[in-house]
Parts: sequence; C-alpha cells; structure tokens
Amino acid sequence: MRRLVATAVTLALLAAPVLAQPAVEGHIQGQAGDSDSVQSGPMQIQSGSTGTRPMHNEGMPRHSAQMHRMGMHHADRGTASSRDEVGAVPTQPGQGAFGAVQEVVRILEADPATDWSKVSLDALREHLIDMEEVTLHADAAVQHMDDGIQVAVTGQGRTLDAIRRMVPADARHLNGQNGWTVRTTDLPNGVMLIATSNDPKQATIIRGLGFIGVLASGNYHQEHHLMVARGRHM
Repeated sequence: MRRLVATAVTLALLAAPVLAQPAVEGHIQGQAGDSDSVQSGPMQIQSGSTGTRPMHNEGMPRHSAQMHRMGMHHADRGTASSRDEVGAVPTQPGQGAFGAVQEVVRILEADPATDWSKVSLDALREHLIDMEEVTLHADAAVQHMDDGIQVAVTGQGRTLDAIRRMVPADARHLNGQNGWTVRTTDLPNGVMLIATSNDPKQATIIRGLGFIGVLASGNYHQEHHLMVARGRHM
C-alpha cells in the first residue's frame, strides 16, 4: 500500500510543471492583452484572440521598432545638419562697436574714391566710445513737459567728456526734424537737453521716446560714422 502511495505522489510531481505551464502562459497573455507581446527566444510571440503569431523586426516590439526608426531618422537629420555646418563662417562680429567699424571698412574698401590718406578708423572708435558712455553710463533725469521733455544729462570723467561732445552735436542735427525744437544748455557736470514740439502729437511722441529715443531718432548716426571714418565733418 505504501508503495502505491509513493508511486502516485511521484507521478503527481512529474505532471505538475506540465499542468502549470498553460496557466502561466494564460496569466502572461491576460496581462499583455491584444496590444503587447511576450518575447521568447529569437522570435517574438504576440497574444491575441486569433492565437499567437511571429513578429518582425528581429523580436523587437512593434512600438519599440517604430521608436527605433524615428530615432534613426532624427539622428540622420542631426548628422545632415552637422555636415551642412562644416566649413561655415560665422556672420556675427561678436561686439556691436566692432561690427559698426567692420561695416564701415567694407564700404571704404568697396569705394574706389576713398582717400586712404584721410581715413581714420581710430577717430570712429573714439566716437563709438562716446556713444557707449552716453548710452549706458550717463545719468539722465527726464522731466516731462506739456510740449516735450527736459533732460539733465550728467556724469564724471570720461562719461562727462562724452556727454559734452555728443549731446550738443546730436541736438543740432535733430533740431527741426519732425517739427521738433531741440537744444542744449551747459550744466556744471553735463548738459541740459530740451526737446519740444508745438504739435501735440509730436510732443506725445517725444515724451514716449525719452532721452535715448530722441538721440536715436533718424538715420543721422550711420552717415555720421562714415563721415568720421573718412576724416570729414558733417
């Protein structure tokens, strides 16, 4: 009797893995559903209502294969972009004043009438330094008036020198533009810039422009830079 029981137990243990395998596979298929798959060896098996079928792309899941192809596409684009940039020359000069000088140099070189014995790019550099000082380092106390603005432009040292050279000269060129009246008076540490108009619309524009906007109005500066470089005065 004991021998029969032992034989029955042995047969049950041998049959257990075989009986468990479908249950495990069914569990995996139940989790995966119709859209996911289970990889087995070199060929991938996808579960679904029609049974199992082999997948392509060498065992790679369908969504992974698509992502792989997209990645390769972007990589190809990046490689092509890099190839396009090989041998390219930058176009930005790296510094605003340097770029302004570079532009003037190209104009002078292209003009056969340029008198190089009078050309002075160093004079243009000094003027650009004045512009830097007035634009970024001068103190400008703006007072709005009904017909425009009044600005106390002050500074010290190199900035004060730039104010006294640049602001009165700009005022003379701006006077009369758009019907404006632009003038300056001396201050102990700078100048007083006054820009007004009898036209209420222009007066509003002047107030909106403020100190630096008034100085930057028109195309006077570009022509002035070229004249300075040529050794002439406007």
